[in-house]
Amino acid sequence: MRAYTIGVVDYGMGNHASVMHSLRDLGFRVRVSNNTSELDLVDILMLPGVGAFPAAMTTLHERGLVDYLQAQARQGRPLIGICLGMQLLATASYEHKYTVGLDLIPGNIVPFPDHGVHIGWNTLEFTQHSPLWTSSDGEAFYFNHSFYYQGPSEYQVAATRHPSAFSSVIQRGSVVGLQFHPEKSQSAGKILLKNLIVGLAHA
Repeated sequence: MRAYTIGVVDYGMGNHASVMHSLRDLGFRVRVSNNTSELDLVDILMLPGVGAFPAAMTTLHERGLVDYLQAQARQGRPLIGICLGMQLLATASYEHKYTVGLDLIPGNIVPFPDHGVHIGWNTLEFTQHSPLWTSSDGEAFYFNHSFYYQGPSEYQVAATRHPSAFSSVIQRGSVVGLQFHPEKSQSAGKILLKNLIVGLAHA
């Protein structure tokens, strides 16, 4: 396997250490940066994140990363969003207040009913089938969130039940969002990350 370089986008709200360790354990090179010239040199962009949607978008704007990420996605460069990073890919969020997102995958981020929180291990049920996901269908991954993606079915790749089904993987072309934490999901997470990264790089 070629040693692809993953550019972890640093906007001050990511769990970079665990993401970095998982990627390096898989044999990938990792570059953590908010410098667009450095990010231009990587094979795949990754947008992790923990925290609140409005603060994250403010920081992305302040660092000049919104226009950059939108332009890269339009050019077909692979981009993977994790947890909050997945939510930032959407059109907008209703967390705290209405906030426009990166608008790379049409849809909105909305709260679980009754202010529910989804924390712990849960399984993925893939509704769209591709070699990217074959090994991960029915596997359990670690979640920690209280908002979820709501949008057109064509972008919903996998669902998870809590207790009703919500979208846990979304995709539009080479832009993919993972609502769970693959870097905290042990062997299942590493298998999914490896298949996803290699698959997107070859696409």
